[in-house]
Amino acid sequence: MEHATFAAGCFWGVEASFRALPGVLDTAVGYTGGSMANPTYHDVCTDRTGHAEALEVSFDPAKISYDQLLDHFWEMHDPTTPNRQGPDFGTQYRSAIFFHSPEQEKAARASRERRQARFRQPIVTEIVPATTFYRAEEYHQRYLEKKGLSSCHL
Repeated sequence: MEHATFAAGCFWGVEASFRALPGVLDTAVGYTGGSMANPTYHDVCTDRTGHAEALEVSFDPAKISYDQLLDHFWEMHDPTTPNRQGPDFGTQYRSAIFFHSPEQEKAARASRERRQARFRQPIVTEIVPATTFYRAEEYHQRYLEKKGLSSCHL
């Protein structure tokens, strides 16, 4: 099992989208990339902690590759809009890839370069080392599934 961490807007839709991929074993929504220890949803929504709403993905690399996860990441959101996805805006909704190894960093950077050719605007997605991932409150985990929904506005 390996881990990948992505931020692509509101984590509810990001989680539902990745959970549907064969080879994804588990997911957790949470907060990463900020300066405050143990932030809450309320803290992150103030736009003062620096955290992104993010998804940590546990996957079986024999069934789905990190490159395939990257492809899915690029397809599911607009990586050219800084701090915004759909109606949601603020730094917590930024596009980011948090890499867990030098191999993931290399793959993410190469993937971003390949994808840039598809966009007229520059890709603003951050590619940064994974830092502490703070699991979001339990009511956020599999939120759409709990509500009987398969997707949201993403």
